[in-house]
Amino acid sequence: MTEYSEIREAVAKLCQQFPGDYWRAKDRERAYPGEFVDALTQAGFLSVLIPEEYGGSGLPISAAAAILEEIQAQGCNGGACHAQMYVMGTVLRHGSEAQKAKYLPKVASGELRLQAFGVTEPTSGTDTLSLKTTAKLDPATGDYIVNGQKIWTSRAEHSDLMILLARTTPREQAAKRTDGLSVFIVDMKAALGNGLTIRPIETMMNHATTEVFFDNMRVPAENLIGEEGQGFKYILSGMNAERLLIAAECIGDAKWFIDKASAYAKERVLFGRPIGQNQGVQFPIARAYAQMRAAELMVLDGLRRYEAGENVGEQANMSKMLAAEASWAAGEACIQTHGGFGFAAEYDIERKFRETRLYQVAPISTNMILSFVAEHVLGLPRSY
Repeated sequence: MTEYSEIREAVAKLCQQFPGDYWRAKDRERAYPGEFVDALTQAGFLSVLIPEEYGGSGLPISAAAAILEEIQAQGCNGGACHAQMYVMGTVLRHGSEAQKAKYLPKVASGELRLQAFGVTEPTSGTDTLSLKTTAKLDPATGDYIVNGQKIWTSRAEHSDLMILLARTTPREQAAKRTDGLSVFIVDMKAALGNGLTIRPIETMMNHATTEVFFDNMRVPAENLIGEEGQGFKYILSGMNAERLLIAAECIGDAKWFIDKASAYAKERVLFGRPIGQNQGVQFPIARAYAQMRAAELMVLDGLRRYEAGENVGEQANMSKMLAAEASWAAGEACIQTHGGFGFAAEYDIERKFRETRLYQVAPISTNMILSFVAEHVLGLPRSY
């Protein structure tokens, strides 16, 4: 991804202020990299997709992809804030003018953080249409009363706003299975302790993920995005953007691993010669590079089509799968090249290795992508 060279240079320069020891300390403490997120916010990188009239840059999704890819390629972790790039798309595309005017300028300035995305539930997982969280309108107050639970709601503790998907019409009363779900903007600071409870989940990487509980939590009716009952359609339209941006991050991870492995293979001398001279060392790195380049081309194609207004379900899903597999292959090659040092925290490889492994599972698993391609691209019978 060679475009946006000036933006990439600026991102790289910012990332140099947050070297490996910064990320290792955050990893040890399981702490949120707030300083890094604040720096990105103040530089305007997290508001590139927000139109200029609301204080953003009004740039296309390829600019956001370039920023996230460069963050990963510099050894940093965009997972701390990447959701703001695609979660706000729900407000941009489907929010009212009043909602945009109220929230987007404050998101662009950093006064408000929009990081939390409340969709997945413990019992439904990727089967979003089976979610059980309900939002019932209280005619007396005009508020929606929300009850239920979400899981893997990353950055909930570090977000001022949440985009929440909940059922407003019982499933058995909905005309279609995809009807009856609605999207809301939740003011998390107001809701915390007033029906909203957040519990952190400890995981193998420092990803600040949580489970959230709603117990008669009130959401004003004015915070309903779009039409009641059409929320699944609104959420679905943003998932392609999410997958393309996550794929760009994986490309950045792969580039970091490949650069790290190549440099070490040139400088590490054993038996009187650099280990990179041995085909057993150089071939896995070269193959990982080829995988990364192929995945990168798919991502670029998806971004181009997305910006042209095309349906990019095929490209977005395959981009995410291929890029995640490429970053994992590059990570494998990097660890193997470094031998025992690949497991030493000071080299940052094991941290990045854990972080990039996530993307074969989230935001959608490789198996679900294969099912999508089989059914919607190849016309094979639905498998689930």
